[in-house]
Amino acid sequence: MTQGRNSGRGTSGRGRGPLVAEKRNVGGATRKPAKKATKTRTPRKAKRGWSLFGRRKTKRAAPRKRGLIGWLLMPFQIVLRVVWAVSWRMGVVGGIFLAGAVAYHYSKLPEYQALLDGRHQGSVTLLDREGKTFAWRGDQFGGVVTADTVSPHLKNAIVATEDKRFYRHFGISPRGIASAVRINLSEGRGPLSGHGGSTITQQTAKLMCLGVQYDPTVWESEAAYESDCRQSSLWRKAKEAIFAMAMEAKYTKNEVLSIYMNRAYMGGGAHGVEAASQRYFGKSANQVNPPEAAMLAGLLTAPSTLAPTNNIERSRNRAATVLRLMEEQGYLSEQERQMAAANPAELSEAAAARAGGYFADWIMDTVPSYLGDQTTEDVVIRTTLDQRLQQAAEDAVTFVFENKVREGSKAQAAVVVMSADGAVRAMVGGRKVRASGVFNRATQAKRQTGSAFKPFVYAAALELGYSPYDRVLDAEYCIDIPGSGPWCPQNYTRKHYGEITLARALRDSLNIPAVKVSEAVGRDKVRLVAGEFGIDSDLADGPSLALGASESTLLEMTGAYAGILNGGSSVTPYGVDALTLVGDSEPLMGASGGMGERVIRPVAAQELIWMMEKVISEGTGRRAQIPGWQAAGKSGTTSAAKDAWFIGFTADYVAGVWMGYDDNTPLTGVTGGGLPAEIWRETMVRVHKGLEPQPLPMKAPEPIAVPEPQPQPQRRNGGGGLGREIERTLNGVLQDIFGN
Repeated sequence: MTQGRNSGRGTSGRGRGPLVAEKRNVGGATRKPAKKATKTRTPRKAKRGWSLFGRRKTKRAAPRKRGLIGWLLMPFQIVLRVVWAVSWRMGVVGGIFLAGAVAYHYSKLPEYQALLDGRHQGSVTLLDREGKTFAWRGDQFGGVVTADTVSPHLKNAIVATEDKRFYRHFGISPRGIASAVRINLSEGRGPLSGHGGSTITQQTAKLMCLGVQYDPTVWESEAAYESDCRQSSLWRKAKEAIFAMAMEAKYTKNEVLSIYMNRAYMGGGAHGVEAASQRYFGKSANQVNPPEAAMLAGLLTAPSTLAPTNNIERSRNRAATVLRLMEEQGYLSEQERQMAAANPAELSEAAAARAGGYFADWIMDTVPSYLGDQTTEDVVIRTTLDQRLQQAAEDAVTFVFENKVREGSKAQAAVVVMSADGAVRAMVGGRKVRASGVFNRATQAKRQTGSAFKPFVYAAALELGYSPYDRVLDAEYCIDIPGSGPWCPQNYTRKHYGEITLARALRDSLNIPAVKVSEAVGRDKVRLVAGEFGIDSDLADGPSLALGASESTLLEMTGAYAGILNGGSSVTPYGVDALTLVGDSEPLMGASGGMGERVIRPVAAQELIWMMEKVISEGTGRRAQIPGWQAAGKSGTTSAAKDAWFIGFTADYVAGVWMGYDDNTPLTGVTGGGLPAEIWRETMVRVHKGLEPQPLPMKAPEPIAVPEPQPQPQRRNGGGGLGREIERTLNGVLQDIFGN
């Protein structure tokens, strides 16, 4: 029964074991208890948790035993774990720092319109007498343009040349930087030397000097400031990249491109594509065609070297490269590229004039510096320049040196052409007729004038009442100079011609009569007349004054001759008609010179012109004759032929020519009546082309009887203001001099 009960429970399914007594003896024997069945445990799944950054982490199982290879690799694994742990933490910190730096620069950036004009100085635009632009100085800015308003060809050319991924990157281009480093290393340079891999945004950041403004109290000069801005160190590149990313966050792509196009230096003093387009092509940047756009975009690489005003062929070669890039990137078809290459860009007339040359340099020297080369304003100067006459003077110099001067000669020449009122119409300061920023021999070289000074000796005599027909004895003559002994002037021919008129003495440029007349009227009177005519240089005190021992500039001498032409009034040569600030309607300055007070009587001036006309028609200046025109002038040759001059005029224009060597080497076989007279004639023939011949304002003197037997200069009434008593005293001196 018991067994049945037990059996029934054993099958009850409750899972309970059979009811047996422990350690129960059966048959007197002790039975060991049966072993429990060992259960096989199923391993539990590892507990999962969450890391600090939200990623699920797995509880590691017990480490397994390492084999030999495991022990060998363990140090490397440890290092990698440390590197990874440090790297990702540094990456997080670096990212935070980068974001903070970008945010900082972002907060400092102004609205993009404030960044379009990046000049530190103003500009000077020079206009000729007709109002046409012929030169620029300073930082020229043509006005604001945007990526939407410029010619599409120009926009495409800039992107194709400077940054073809411009519209796809975030301010820096890792691919571009890697490519640039590879090219630099392959060419044997440092990784940051040469190609920079900079994007347009980075270049714009550099143009903005990473937001650092120019401060004259900090920087020695603008050049030092700009040099610092162009540094290419690794640290500088990193700052540039941060600034570029801030710009990309602040501005749109087209706004960044607009800033770049307005601030970039384009050579020739032009800042921005509008100024460059006006400078080189005489048109707005929204009108340029593909070859012109390619030339402008090509300037961005090396604006000074590639400027078309420096070397048009080099600039065109660079433009051809830009056109190929535009074709490769789909901005031009092959046919359009070929057509553009076959019709390269041409410079405007003003650009071809190479910034105005000597004349423009002289103008900049005559205006106050705060309105000239140091101006912070935009200035427009209307000048007296006549570009037709300027070309005439340049062509004349070139013609004579190519056809009349031996090849290889280092001799120099200068030419000035002006009106009778002193308005300078043309200026050549040396044989490099289109040069700028170099030594100007017309305005800066002070040289002895030689016989070109003699008209002022005779002007003083005529003002005192002498007649061109008065006579003087050309014979051996000496003056005792205290402390130096006797001084005996000689004629150029080493001959004496006896008793001659003052007119002939000037016509043949005789030295002894000129000295005698100067001594008779008084050196002080000669110096006074010459000075009032505009020769401001220090004049000699001794008797050699009459022979042009003093120094003067060609501009001064030509202006003094203009005073003779205008009837005897002083003249201040000038080149500025009016100076105006851009935006103002009224000139800030008017004409800088012109006619002044009367120096000699009109009759004296007319008689002097009559005497000087004989120089060209009959005397030492015959090679200066202009067919169909009356002309008057005077040659001049200094001692040892170091300087040769010819200055003269027609009824319309005055022109002066100087020739010599910069180092005072004597000229070989050249006198004022030779090559300088020929340059003068070639200039004046071109100047008067198409003009109706006009007679000179001269007056022939009335014939006078020469007293016998002892000829001497005859005095007339009208002594130019000297009292009768002084005249009687001078008469006695004149008799002693002219009668010997």
